[in-house]
Amino acid sequence: MTAASRQPWGSLAWRRVPGRAAGRGGQADLPPRRAAGGPGQRPLTMGEGSPPFPPSPAPRYASSMADVIAYSDFEKVDIRVGTIVDAQPFPEARKPAIKLWVDFGAPLGVKRSSAQITAHYAPDRLIGRQVVAVVNFPPRQIGPVLSEVLVLGVPDENGDVVLLKPDIPVPIGGRMF
Repeated sequence: MTAASRQPWGSLAWRRVPGRAAGRGGQADLPPRRAAGGPGQRPLTMGEGSPPFPPSPAPRYASSMADVIAYSDFEKVDIRVGTIVDAQPFPEARKPAIKLWVDFGAPLGVKRSSAQITAHYAPDRLIGRQVVAVVNFPPRQIGPVLSEVLVLGVPDENGDVVLLKPDIPVPIGGRMF
């Protein structure tokens, strides 16, 4: 390891620790230990005048934060977990999309949606996948499809949609809080 790679953020000096993290019997590079500050002393820092992590440029799709809302406004949005039970190509859509049928269990049942997710997903690979969706928006006509729920996703580095899902399987119909 070069001296430059051991000091990635200026004055931050790294120390070698035998038998840690780099594998059996290997050595790991860890930041230096700092004495704990007592009352009236400066807080601990990782390097004088340097940030703990290098700044990253804002992605091209990023925008400023939305307006602040009250928690009571957030509570009005009904976001639930469902399982995709059918997915079909949607060639009639202006932008490439997939028609989805999502089962939210009783009392909601199966709801339809359309999602522009073709960059990362094929219809046959979506069946059985759990997703998170807003279920209390009014239905919206998208070409010949009446979309009843809004399936949620976030953009990747290219702006293509990546679906949100629970980390582990959860009962369908569960409400996000």
